[in-house]
Order: sequence, then structure tokens, then C-alpha cells
Amino acid sequence: MRDQPNILFLMPDQLRHDFLGCYGASFVSTPHIDALAARGIRYRNAYSQHPVCVPARAALLTGMNAAAAGVLDNSQWLRPDYAACGIRTWPELLEESGYHTLAAGKMHFYPWEAGFGFRERIIAEDKLWGFIEDDYAAFLAEAGYCKRDFVRVAEYHQHHMACTSPHPWEYSVDHYVGHETARWIRDYDKDAPFAIMVGFPGPHSPYDPAAEYAGIDPTAMPEPLPGNYADTGLMNQGRPSGPETGRSWYAVDNPTPPSWETYMIQRARYAGLVEQIDLEVGRIVEALEEKGILDETVILFSSDHGDHLGDHGLSGKGSFYEASCHVPMIACHPQVGAAVADDLVTLTDVTATLLGLAGRPLPSYMEARPLSGLNLPGEGRTQVCGSLRAGWMLFDGTWKLVKYPGGAHLFNLEEDPAEQHNRIADADDARAGSRLDAALTSMVMEAAAASFQTGRHGATSSAVDYGRRGWKRPYPMPWK
Repeated sequence: MRDQPNILFLMPDQLRHDFLGCYGASFVSTPHIDALAARGIRYRNAYSQHPVCVPARAALLTGMNAAAAGVLDNSQWLRPDYAACGIRTWPELLEESGYHTLAAGKMHFYPWEAGFGFRERIIAEDKLWGFIEDDYAAFLAEAGYCKRDFVRVAEYHQHHMACTSPHPWEYSVDHYVGHETARWIRDYDKDAPFAIMVGFPGPHSPYDPAAEYAGIDPTAMPEPLPGNYADTGLMNQGRPSGPETGRSWYAVDNPTPPSWETYMIQRARYAGLVEQIDLEVGRIVEALEEKGILDETVILFSSDHGDHLGDHGLSGKGSFYEASCHVPMIACHPQVGAAVADDLVTLTDVTATLLGLAGRPLPSYMEARPLSGLNLPGEGRTQVCGSLRAGWMLFDGTWKLVKYPGGAHLFNLEEDPAEQHNRIADADDARAGSRLDAALTSMVMEAAAASFQTGRHGATSSAVDYGRRGWKRPYPMPWK
């Protein structure tokens, strides 16, 4: 195996860890992803620190906590002069190290067609981005289809984005991404090692598997966890604290809130999308085998966040409940044996792992750390700090403290893995809550200070240049 292995990073969008066979799901068939887990390291405690699409991806691109990078919701993105701030994206750093980089599928960049260091892109910004004129849109148009065709399906509105796709399977977006990635691998003829990030748009909503995958029985799905509306109401201060309202989201014409039956149908359709993605994972791995380079390639598999799918009476993501922030993580290294790891790891740690595999030192501004078990230098984590515009989390592997605008959640996941008993007001657990609160406050202050690093001027009373007339303030001040 060469000193710099090929790297393949597979990242479905909005994939819960517990909807994969290798994580205990008996109701869904994922043989190809399970095969990766069987010959690699499967991390049982992997978390998205920023469980919303754009913050998770900004952190992944830079290796920074999203609070320091200034991206805490989907309406924010990296500042355009990030290079002047001393920040380099991981594909930029790998390109400097001799890699040929490709981004295939959904990246969620702003602008959507920018490269941010990737030399090549195959762009498929999923169906919800219905007006983006990407490669997938052109592919559909040639066959007379449109990304937004699902909006005309009655079932889409009836079941709150859960329906059978109006497109044939061969025109589904995840198949397009898998097929094009496999084709690229087969055609690759450079001497340089490659680093590919594959962003599958599924199983993110709409939950619209092709007809062949839409037959999973909803009654076979695990039921959603009960909702405690006193707890979930703390997440959205000033909003109703009961079951989800029927607000329109992406043209859903249904004023009725999702019901238990709705969530069960969503789960079945979601499982169908997971099975479609598993097929494409197998297709891509098969291309590596046919090329004769599987033993020269490190494969990483994770997701940007999960999906509530009705757990706690919620849809989508954006909370620090397990359904939203607990993600799958698998690492297959040809020179490392199979294992199951209980170490705390994060999605952002993929960034440090990619650089470590390429032999690159970590820039000092990166918070990411290499995944454990891969013989890469760096210390592991004892806790995970998560941040979003609407909340902060600190998790030490047992206790999870989350602070939202309206209050806080404190869960002991060893005793209460379903997060049904909020212990924030329990006197017996006050010491654990205080300990995590102090550590979280320190991390919030550290992230806030880092986010203002570019506003520093560096001048002191003993600086000769500063004392002269006409001194100009340097801006931005790079991260060190």
C-alpha cells in the first residue's frame, strides 16, 4: 500500500445510525454498508456537533467548531475571504499534498457550484433544491423529468413529504450519484492518489423511494419515542410546546399535523431510501474492486446528522436528541483490522482523519481530531461540544447537557437512552449538571473568542509601526 492511500468518504444526508443493520436495525436491509462495518472500525459513539445540514458541512470543510467558523444555521456560510483569514479547506490541503480531489453529489456549498478546493465536482444538490441548474437537473431534463415533480404527487402532501417517487429508480438522485462516482473511479487514470467525497442527497426528505423500494411495511418500523412537550417546548421559546404544527415546509399542502400513522409511513419510506443508498455504496466499492485498488483505499462512512422521524414528536433535525445528533461512523483501512470502538468521535473528526491519512499536520485553528484506531497521531476526546444557533450541547459519554433558549435538558444516556427523563431539576443529579455546565460555559467562551480572532489588530503600545502616523489596521487577522 502506498504511503498516501486513496481516500473515499461516503456521506449520506440525514442518516440515523439506528436505521442500519450494523447498528442493530433488523427492519432494513443494508448488506453493503454492513460489510464495510464488518471489515472496518464501527464507532458506537459518533456525533454530529452541529446537526443541521450547512453548519455540519462548514465544520467538516474547515475542521473548526461551527461556532468559531460563524456558521450556526442554514442561512449562514463561510466568509468569502476565509483564505485571507488563514483558513484552508481539507480538499485544498490535500491538493497541496498531491491528491486529486473530487466532490460527487450534495455538498451544500454557497455558491452551490463553487469548488472550495475540490478539483472536480459532479453536482447533485438533491430534489429540494428544485431550481438549481446542476448536473442532476440536466440529467433529468434529458428524460423529460424535473426535480420538483414530487410536489405534484398527492401522497407527498398527505403524508408530509413521504411518497413513492414519480421517477423511475434509474433517475433517482442517489442512483445518479452512485453511478457517476463509480464511473469516475473506473475512468481514473492519474498517478496521483485520489480523495473523493460522495454526498448522497438521501435519505433526507422528501422520503420518496422508487417504486421498487417503497413497499416496506410501515408496521414493521420501530415506533417513534414518546414526546415530552414540557421538554421540547424549551427548544423553541415563544412557540407552541405541543405536537408539531402543520406549518408548510417545501410546498407541503396539509394543515393537519403529522400523526403517529404519518410518522410510521415516513419511517418506511425513509428505510426504502436507506436501502437504495446501500445499493449505491456497493456499486462504488465494486468499482474499486474492479479497478484493483480496494486494498489501496481507505473508506470512511458517516452522515451530517440524523432525522427525528417522529421521535419526541419532532420531524427533521436541529436538536441534540440522539435521533438528530447521533450518527453512524465506519472507517475501513486496509492495514487495520475490524473492531467496534466506544470512543467518543465526531463528524468533524473526519477532517483531521483525512489530513492524517495524507500525512498533513493539523492547522492550529482546527478543532477536529483523528478518528481513533487508525494509528494516526493525536489525542482522543473525553467529551463532545455541539453548537447551533438555537442550542449548545456537552456530552461526556454518559451525561448530556443541552441548553436551549427556554431552558435545559440533562439526560443520563446509560440509564435513559431514550431521553425520556430530563434530570435538570433533580437534586441528586445537580453535581453532574453543574460540572457539565461549567465545562460547556468554558467551551462557549472559547468558541466566541475564536470567532472574533479576525477582528484582532495586533497593535501594542511598544509596537514601533503602530506609533507612526498613517498606521493602518491589518484586517483580517489570520487564525493562528
